[in-house]
Amino acid sequence: MGTTPTEVMAFPNIRAIVRDNGTAEVIVAGNSRIVPSGESVQELRNNALALVVGEAQTLQRPVRVRIEDPEGHGELIVHPDNKIESVSYDPAPARRRAGAPETPPQTVAPAIIETAPAPTEPAPTPSAAAPVNPQPWAPASATATPEPQTAAAVEEEPPTRRSLKETSFLVSAPVLEPATQGWRGTLTRLGLRMDPSEEELTEREDIRTVSQHWPGPRTIAVVNRKGGANKTPTVVMLSAILARYSGAATVAWDNNESQGTLGWRTEKGSHDRSVLDLIDASTELLSPSTNAAEIAKFVHHQTADKFDVLRSDENEEGDHEVTAEEVDIAHQVLTRYYRLVVMDSGNTARAANWRRMIDHTNQLVVPVTAIEDRAEAARLTLQTLESRGGHDAELARNAVVIVSESTDAKRSMSGEALKRAKDEAQRIADGFAPFVRAVVRIPYDPALVNGPIRYEALQPATQRAWLAAAAAVAASF
Repeated sequence: MGTTPTEVMAFPNIRAIVRDNGTAEVIVAGNSRIVPSGESVQELRNNALALVVGEAQTLQRPVRVRIEDPEGHGELIVHPDNKIESVSYDPAPARRRAGAPETPPQTVAPAIIETAPAPTEPAPTPSAAAPVNPQPWAPASATATPEPQTAAAVEEEPPTRRSLKETSFLVSAPVLEPATQGWRGTLTRLGLRMDPSEEELTEREDIRTVSQHWPGPRTIAVVNRKGGANKTPTVVMLSAILARYSGAATVAWDNNESQGTLGWRTEKGSHDRSVLDLIDASTELLSPSTNAAEIAKFVHHQTADKFDVLRSDENEEGDHEVTAEEVDIAHQVLTRYYRLVVMDSGNTARAANWRRMIDHTNQLVVPVTAIEDRAEAARLTLQTLESRGGHDAELARNAVVIVSESTDAKRSMSGEALKRAKDEAQRIADGFAPFVRAVVRIPYDPALVNGPIRYEALQPATQRAWLAAAAAVAASF
């Protein structure tokens, strides 16, 4: 049974760009590959497709590719056997000549293009008003052969030369690194070079996603109106993975309206300062003359996982509730010193500090354990944000839901209980999938249940699942 276009994975990100100046490139996962020059735009398309077919053959599966050329843009599915499927193609608006009426672009339905012999009869010469070829990215053998130009037409065309700025002898295609995992990695270490498996390629793509840097700071809010939904472990794990791989300055902020638990699940520094102390010192911290290292007086560094923690007020006798204005002040300070702010939250969506946190959020994360009331609380949290419209609704639609397996079944160690726990986690994940951008499942791990949370203490399968979750979050940056 063949693969349908919807089943073809969207990684690695591939773009094929043909320019009207006679140059083209294929970009695979951010790495540019120069396309050999051609006599025409169509020849450049064919040369670009040849590079994409080579990528599909390397991966041993079909790949998606976004196409852009002077005539329009769209998306193709390219198979290792050189079959090209057109998912979409939108012609660019025709350039109007003086006095010529404007012709609206045609809408082209998706089609499947197979490599086929050239037609036996020559195609008619298109007139000036003819529509753009709806499938210009067909392989060369499936494209009609243009009629030869007359001698007069050739003589009228002036010779052209490309600029030396458009090329470089230092540019080379990236080399696919050999396998490092599984039996393929073992054979590679024994001297027989093997290409990585699909699973290893997926992991590499997730690592690339969480390792990138982006312009400006980003704020992630981790929310669920129900306690015990795994908010704090989610904050710790996302902070740890993003800080470890990207090297970006990262802070986890406990924005709880009451005494939060983030400070209990992370390392404590040599002081007892909290967000209230940071707010009191905000004038000094925002001064241009203040050294960046001064922020260490107010945050608690995680020595192994390379991120900082800003704790909530832990004074049991205190009754101060952080206001919306104070959230603004703390956020302004933190985004001066950090590229990434990951915010823990309380359980009251109506609280002033909760609502102002949402105003500053770039990416919403909704953790939920595979228990009905936690899942329902997560649904109501998203529904509340969606009902508010605007920025809040957009966050809800673009949210990442992280479903963690229940701990009760794991404690019993019953095979039937384990199966029920996995089935329930899958049922909840499937229930959220149509309404949010991404859903990621996390297996149960005892290292997340009690005490300080450390990335290295997790089982390999749990580390891999959290890497996928962090990549889903970072993908929107």
